[in-house]
Amino acid sequence: MFNLSLILEDSAKRFAHQPAISAEGRTISYAGLNQLANRVANGLKSIGIVPGDKVAMSCPNIPEFAAIYYGVLKTGAIIVPFNILLKADEITYHLNDSKAKVYFCFSGSEDLPIGDYGFQAFYKAPLCQYFCQINPEAKKEAYAVNSFNDLIAHQPSTFETAETLADDVALLIYTSGTTGQSKGAQLSHLNLFCNAVLATDLFSTTHQDKQLVVLPLFHIFGMTVLMNAGIYRGTHNILLLRFDPKTVLEFIDTFHISIFAGVPTMYWALINFNHENIADDCIRKNLRLCISGGASLPLKVLQDFETRFNVPVLEGYGMSEGSPIVTFNDLRQGCKPGSIGTAVWGVEVKIIDETGKELPAGEKGELIYRGHNVMKGYFERPEQTAEVLRAGWMHSGDVAVVDEEGFYYIVDRTKDMIIRGGMKVFPREVEEVMMKHPSISLVAVIGVPDERMGEEVKAFVVLKDKYDADPLEIISWAKAHMAAYKYPRKIEFVENLPLSATGKILKKVLREKTSL
Repeated sequence: MFNLSLILEDSAKRFAHQPAISAEGRTISYAGLNQLANRVANGLKSIGIVPGDKVAMSCPNIPEFAAIYYGVLKTGAIIVPFNILLKADEITYHLNDSKAKVYFCFSGSEDLPIGDYGFQAFYKAPLCQYFCQINPEAKKEAYAVNSFNDLIAHQPSTFETAETLADDVALLIYTSGTTGQSKGAQLSHLNLFCNAVLATDLFSTTHQDKQLVVLPLFHIFGMTVLMNAGIYRGTHNILLLRFDPKTVLEFIDTFHISIFAGVPTMYWALINFNHENIADDCIRKNLRLCISGGASLPLKVLQDFETRFNVPVLEGYGMSEGSPIVTFNDLRQGCKPGSIGTAVWGVEVKIIDETGKELPAGEKGELIYRGHNVMKGYFERPEQTAEVLRAGWMHSGDVAVVDEEGFYYIVDRTKDMIIRGGMKVFPREVEEVMMKHPSISLVAVIGVPDERMGEEVKAFVVLKDKYDADPLEIISWAKAHMAAYKYPRKIEFVENLPLSATGKILKKVLREKTSL
């Protein structure tokens, strides 16, 4: 028997009275969180949930997320977290596709009416039998359904965890769907446990650490690298509902945060924000480590952040199908700025060409991997599973290169690659060069249709505050700094770039905008 919820149960014994989670003025101890998860598990059992059932959830970074997550696992059921930005029709698709029997849904707000969308979706999902509203104080009378408090009311705070096997599915995590409809990656209890342990080993996490959790917990990065890893080690996890550079810096100072994890756009926002009341040395004295993932971190942003705050930023690489960690930089083994590090323990990585042949150091190809982190497959999608999982190797779809010392570098996503006049152009390479321009703060490069070249290179540019620039000057500068076939012929200045709920730049939106 092995169940991922054991990480919470063990910490509840070892760190019973220590704070596990703080959010929105509430703090819950490890013993209290485990008891709350037990009440959730008893509530789910009382409405007929059995091992193997799917339980969906739309929930932001609040303590109930963790309680529901581990409570579901305790029953032997499978947790299915949804992006909280999904609209009603999208939620309906996910509920139907996952065959969820229960749906926990946060009430939301006027700006983000998650509860309204979720309730509409629930009635279009015939297999979903139970709608449970989180935070019932808001619009309780609008829904003739149960609330979270109703479900756990009078339930015992003890529960005998279901006997699951290490290879049983624990989580159904949906991919972003940038290349079509979202697919549910099936991750086992062992997949998630190994990744959590890996994270604590990489970051030397202890029960004395305080983690700022602003990455959304419904995303595999925040869920595994912070929540599961933190719960395993007994850290104090301070949750934030949304990213705001001012609030993040204040929390780092006030709560003496030692570990911060974010995506590249968060680091960019932090180095471009000047807080009048908090000196940089206040951040330096608290933070010991920063973690970056989710997308490639521009080298300029990494260098500027480390220079300003004197805190190391460890960058790694992962994907939902990899639980997520595949490679990472490691302070003990050495780091290389700009790289995604080396293969983590128990995971093999290699670079291959179109024929499947492994490539030597220095040559670009697709990054593939195998090991304890690889998903079991996409839920009820055998053909798409077979496309990416071949002979145990997960094909990432990312173009990468490895150096002689085993450090990997992401060049770009295969789907983002631009073919200009028959020549391959990788947007990230162009973006890295353009970030060195004195007027440019952030840039995103895409390919746009062109009658003569097939595709042309276009750059969406965010300028630094109080800076001005001319498109022709930017083009001329780029032409002088990169190969003739690479530099962008089209420049569009924008105030900001579209971001996902996890802070990734949405190039799909930029492409759609360009095609209008």
